[in-house]
Amino acid sequence: MVGLIGARAPGAGDLMHPGYEPDQIFLYRDRVDFRKSIDGLAAIVEMELGMNIFSSSLFVFTNRHRDKMKILYWNKNGFCLWYKRLEEEKFAWLKGVDSPSCAITQEELKWLLEGLDIW
Repeated sequence: MVGLIGARAPGAGDLMHPGYEPDQIFLYRDRVDFRKSIDGLAAIVEMELGMNIFSSSLFVFTNRHRDKMKILYWNKNGFCLWYKRLEEEKFAWLKGVDSPSCAITQEELKWLLEGLDIW
């Protein structure tokens, strides 16, 4: 594979939406009923986490079996909801975290999406 001179590695924003650069990325500790969509997940962010859903942050959720992930964020004029389903593996998730959410870096999110255990 040949790299491009001056090319940068894609950040989490590039994974979600080209040109979008999140300020922070938060993983929600508890499992979520994945029948929830934008409104239900936004309510968790605002009511349970006490965070501003309209900020430049990504909010990451997993289901009970940890084989699905949803990422919610606001981009300029509307919400975006990104969804990934694993066929055979499970996402590594928060271990030993007492707070309802945990901030991670863009690189850690990429590793998580690739199936690596960052904990």
